[in-house]
Amino acid sequence: MRLKNSLSNSFHLKKLPWLCFFFMFGLFFASTATADLRTDSPVVKAVQKVSNAVVNISTEYEVKTTSNPFSRFNQDSLFNYFFKDFNEPGFRQNAKRTSLGSGVIIDGTRGFVLTNTHVIAESGTIHVILKDNRQFDAKIVGADSDSDLAVLKIFSREKLPSIEMGISDDLLIGETVIAIGNPFGFSNTVTTGVVSALNRTVQTEDKTYRDFIQTDASINPGNSGGPLLNINGDLIGINTAVYANAQGIGFAIPISKAIRIVNDLIKYGEVIHAWIGLSLQAMDSQLSAYLNTDQKQGVLINKVYSGSPAAKAGLRPGDILVSIDKTTLSNPADYRAALKDASLGQNLTLVCRRNNSSLKVSVTPSAFPMDSALELAQDLYGIQVSDISKNIQSRRQSRFSGGIAITSVASTSELSRIGVAPGDVIHAIDDTTVSNMEDFKKAVVKYRLKNTVVVLIERNGRLYNVTVKLS
Repeated sequence: MRLKNSLSNSFHLKKLPWLCFFFMFGLFFASTATADLRTDSPVVKAVQKVSNAVVNISTEYEVKTTSNPFSRFNQDSLFNYFFKDFNEPGFRQNAKRTSLGSGVIIDGTRGFVLTNTHVIAESGTIHVILKDNRQFDAKIVGADSDSDLAVLKIFSREKLPSIEMGISDDLLIGETVIAIGNPFGFSNTVTTGVVSALNRTVQTEDKTYRDFIQTDASINPGNSGGPLLNINGDLIGINTAVYANAQGIGFAIPISKAIRIVNDLIKYGEVIHAWIGLSLQAMDSQLSAYLNTDQKQGVLINKVYSGSPAAKAGLRPGDILVSIDKTTLSNPADYRAALKDASLGQNLTLVCRRNNSSLKVSVTPSAFPMDSALELAQDLYGIQVSDISKNIQSRRQSRFSGGIAITSVASTSELSRIGVAPGDVIHAIDDTTVSNMEDFKKAVVKYRLKNTVVVLIERNGRLYNVTVKLS
């Protein structure tokens, strides 16, 4: 019995090295297989491909007064409400604020960084921090509040990592997407999800954003400006908003839409919207009956600007504009949205109805001619204006300088309905201060494709903000 046990123990001792070998080999194989599996994950590959191009953006600005910076204006209650945030206790003298957001390097050679406009709003000094902790000061190349996109430039002697632009026109609902950003300052946080919906419209307090990508990938405030990727690691969107009334709903600006805006910001410092020279009116049953047409879709052309691309293409007042490229038009807002997506020099195919016959024309948009700005103001706002002369200034007895005097208001206009009258003075349109006629022209042209604008009106030494729907 002892001999048997001894032989048995001897046998097991001889097998032990081999068992150890196989055990260690198994562990090695398992760890290698796990590493290979982890490395081969499409999400991991996509993140590794672009993570070095995702940056953290912090902005620092200084408020030099505790009082409302617009206190030189009269304390009208509506005006105070519009600028109420400036009266908050946090606005102390020399108080520095830092906001955190994300961005992505789209051109490593020239140092261009794409982010959201609201990330760098009210910024003084902008810092861009890379994944490897390199930090750069940045300057604003251009920003567009309507699209919430901004381009920054950082200066580096070395070429920086950058991301490849993808295509967002062929996205499918249910497709896997990856969001990378810096929520709450945590660098390169990755979340995944799917495309939940396309062409979403998001309404905020004062803006309407169209054609957003909706995703269930977690997007927090610090992710704003960061990239939304497809499974190949291509940039398909810029994360820009979270739907506050529900969890798990985030939005991104499609990159195919953003590219045109980015190109304009880099080239001009602002977005140059396309112009084809039409003034439009919504169709309704009475108008259809008057025109003796059964056309249910489209918008009526009531004016064609002389010498405009539309005039050169042969369009006439009375034509019914049905579509621009692939966009079907139901109202003037659809027309303005279609032009926002168009580029200067791009050929657009317009489908019209004339005398109940279909007409297809090709139009090449151009930049709006500044010489027609006052004519446009009359069409959009129903007003005529003039510079404030010294005689008018002396009669005004106003403590406010600058502005443009309204000389006439069309009785059918939105401003007339609100109560604006000749003698009132315009001091601002949206976020553009109007000090003279040139400011006024630029503001009218700049905001011509918006559905509504806020106009700052002076009357009898008081200031009022009025919201105006553009026809």
